[in-house]
Amino acid sequence: MSAVLSIDKLNKRFGGVVVADDIDLQLGAGEVLGLIGPNGAGKTTLFNLISGVIAADAGNISLGGKRLDSLPVYRRARHGVARTWQHMRLFNSMSVLDNLLIAASSYPGESFWRLIAAGGSVKAAEARNREKAHAILTRMGLAPLAHTNVADITFGQQKLIGMARALMSESPLLLLDEPMAGVEGSAYETMRQIVAEEAASGRAICVVEHNVSFIRALCTSAIFMVRGRIIERGGVEALLESRALAELYFGK
Repeated sequence: MSAVLSIDKLNKRFGGVVVADDIDLQLGAGEVLGLIGPNGAGKTTLFNLISGVIAADAGNISLGGKRLDSLPVYRRARHGVARTWQHMRLFNSMSVLDNLLIAASSYPGESFWRLIAAGGSVKAAEARNREKAHAILTRMGLAPLAHTNVADITFGQQKLIGMARALMSESPLLLLDEPMAGVEGSAYETMRQIVAEEAASGRAICVVEHNVSFIRALCTSAIFMVRGRIIERGGVEALLESRALAELYFGK
């Protein structure tokens, strides 16, 4: 199986602090890879390097065989990198629906000249985006909140909106940064189901998560990171039972 995401010898340091140390990684379609490790291990930094928020000092990042490491954030997103954030970065003064619409991968109305020359096709594209956004909200049980301001919904619902926004693209790669933090009850079950369905549809998914139950339920494999370095990779159960992992998390 060819890799959706391929990382080779990725390195990054800030001054004397190494945050990515010779990282090699491959992730295939339908895989759910868990990134675990203590705070400061470099998990979110790895997401930032993949998505282009920060630039690597050395190494290669490829998506579907296309090199990404020299591209800015917006071009990586267009090539197929979608992600969520620990702090969701939603537009609180906008409605739930509008938060999804701004994440659409195809929005021809952004071009002034296309809007003037081909207004009909722009309106058709906008209608398709609205239909898609409503379908995602329905799938998540949030359709009644479509026209509610994000600031007026619960934290768990906001987490789901962060996921819904990532799903507005057709990206083959989905990076989820602590999707379950602060999520419980029905929102937890919905998030778990959505991740399982997206993996079954063929998306490659990488998850930073401290919720061990979530990792056990959904991840096909896991990586343990410490100080910007991958210490171990393997099956979830074997990794969670690792003595090295236990000592680094809890002490000897």
